[in-house]
Amino acid sequence: MPRLRIGALPDDKPVKVTTELPASVHRDLVAYAEALARESGQRIDPAKLIPPMLARFMATDRGFAKARRSGHFPGAGGGEG
Repeated sequence: MPRLRIGALPDDKPVKVTTELPASVHRDLVAYAEALARESGQRIDPAKLIPPMLARFMATDRGFAKARRSGHFPGAGGGEG
């Protein structure tokens, strides 16, 4: 049987992470959610902002992208690891 181009699919299930935020970061997160709510007209749970903010941060961090491409840690190489 020929080898398929698509390998194992990544685990897409959400992972629950519990962490503590400094009070100032929490206040800023709440303020950001309020500003977004004024802009969009929809109330936003501040905790729901954390995943897209982290994803955006990592996607735009050039040093992280370079280290990932060079294979310096697990998961490097676009999900083949």
